[in-house]
Amino acid sequence: MPDMPILILFAKFPLPGLAKTRLIPALGERGAAAVHRRLAERTVATLSSSGLPVEIRYTGAAKAEFYKWLGTDVALAPQAEGDLSDRLIDAARDMPHIFFGADTPDLEPRHILAAAKALDDHDIVIGPAKDGGYYLIGMRQARPELLTDMPWSTEQVCPETLHRAEALGLSVALIETLSDCDRPEDLPQWPWLTEELA
Repeated sequence: MPDMPILILFAKFPLPGLAKTRLIPALGERGAAAVHRRLAERTVATLSSSGLPVEIRYTGAAKAEFYKWLGTDVALAPQAEGDLSDRLIDAARDMPHIFFGADTPDLEPRHILAAAKALDDHDIVIGPAKDGGYYLIGMRQARPELLTDMPWSTEQVCPETLHRAEALGLSVALIETLSDCDRPEDLPQWPWLTEELA
């Protein structure tokens, strides 16, 4: 039976001025942080409900503050120093694992389970985002070649990843495309994110 993948979520503590900074022009520092809090809490609950092991790679506060915020049912490990490539490569392992960010409001357990199943017979699984990036990437073993020198936060992330995987001879499964919530113009898709913001 294939190994169950571990779900690895990268999460920042919801501090005003440091979380969801691209939303600050529309919501202010406190509002942007509140949206991030809601997204992260929902993502943790969704990952946990899949029945697969969850690890949160945290930054922005001490481990004790994350336990107070998100509970003690998930494993916590600090994010590595450096850019996103450095943090992802540090968290990778030589067993099935799937990386997530906390900015996909429509993520459901079915997406997680589809990604996990895809790793039974594919080297890589990707959940494409409508902006050209991806909301999840899973690997049967660490593949730093897919994470190094990547044009993060551009529409080239997913196409470049697919190009590299093909060049390496890796089999790739694509699951359903979803939207990320990154910019003010994304917010109207999910009114619940901004309801009753302090």
